[in-house]
Amino acid sequence: MSMISIQEVTKDFGSFRAVDDLSIEVAQGEFLVIVGPSGCGKTTVLRVIAGLEKASSGTIRVAGHDVTEAEPGARDIAMVFQSYALFPHMSVFDNLAFGMRLYKVQKVEIERRIRDVTGLLGLEDYLHHKPSQLSGGQRQRVAMGRAIIRRPNAFLMDEPLSNLDAKLRVQMRFEVKRLQREIGTTTVYVTHDQVEAMTMGDRIAVMSAGRLQQIDTPSRIYSRPANLNVAGFMGSPSMNLLDGIVEADGGLPSIRLGDNLIPLDERWEHIFPSLSKKSGEKVVFGIRPEHLAVSDAAGQARALEGSVKFVEDLGAEAVAHVQVSTAQVHAIGEGGDTSGVDNIDWSNSGGAMIDVRVDAGGDSIWGKETVALRPDTTKIHLFDAETGQSLRAN
Repeated sequence: MSMISIQEVTKDFGSFRAVDDLSIEVAQGEFLVIVGPSGCGKTTVLRVIAGLEKASSGTIRVAGHDVTEAEPGARDIAMVFQSYALFPHMSVFDNLAFGMRLYKVQKVEIERRIRDVTGLLGLEDYLHHKPSQLSGGQRQRVAMGRAIIRRPNAFLMDEPLSNLDAKLRVQMRFEVKRLQREIGTTTVYVTHDQVEAMTMGDRIAVMSAGRLQQIDTPSRIYSRPANLNVAGFMGSPSMNLLDGIVEADGGLPSIRLGDNLIPLDERWEHIFPSLSKKSGEKVVFGIRPEHLAVSDAAGQARALEGSVKFVEDLGAEAVAHVQVSTAQVHAIGEGGDTSGVDNIDWSNSGGAMIDVRVDAGGDSIWGKETVALRPDTTKIHLFDAETGQSLRAN
């Protein structure tokens, strides 16, 4: 059963379309993360669900009821904001009790619920503190407690961890997910942080320019991106995307990346047999940083040659930035638009800067004049250069 149903929803602000024909079903008890770059429409979606913005067209249902025209208070949805939105002059106890007092909940019931929620959130010792006396993590727990204590049909969370420092964000990611599992309330969580999306969501909805690009489990979003927008956004570092041309002379096709020729394996003949008939067609070649092997030898088959320009040492691993002068990075247009892209230009003197995951320290390749990058041919992605859609059958 769907707890939240978004059907063909569009939201316009004058001539600007913030959300374009969006349809999503959120199951009861599901934790759905909406992710995408700034300005993609993800927060607008949350506000439309909550009733803080009216949909220009389409239908919103919560727990089976049409709430498209309903006021926010009638939707039985609790929202947690990025800014916490706590009353600064009230204690933690009064912040938690405020909503229940408005609904005239009996005093004994208010105290019982607050005792249960503060025990769950570890706030028992702070009931008489004002927000200014709390840390960022404690204030976020109070904001979440105020939502939980209402026992709503669903939680909506708008980048609730973005004001926290890096260490506390990791801790709070775990806490939010743990609480959601214990309570079992349907949750729609908005973030621009890919790590939050991958680690917290049962499913991820990726948006770009107001449109839903793909909705699926974290593992499938990462391993089988539906288009260039998803491939270029999900992952840190993101997928390497290079302009390529199909070359086929009998046998299996290859992808030409400037002066480099990368043969494809039998998998592509089976999955996309028409590829071998499209010699000269422009495609986008994608490979994730962890799927490139690095060696000293130059002139290897199935390899790109480049020079190491910089190595980021991350402790447990390192990311090397390798410049391949004979290949061209694919440019995705403003707002993620890939329609009509026709930008193959082998004359670019800078060439492609490719990210590669290497062993911790990265000392073995630092300063190398020439290295060979050999793609794992079972992990190659190909995309249509004009539409941006994946050419791999799902």
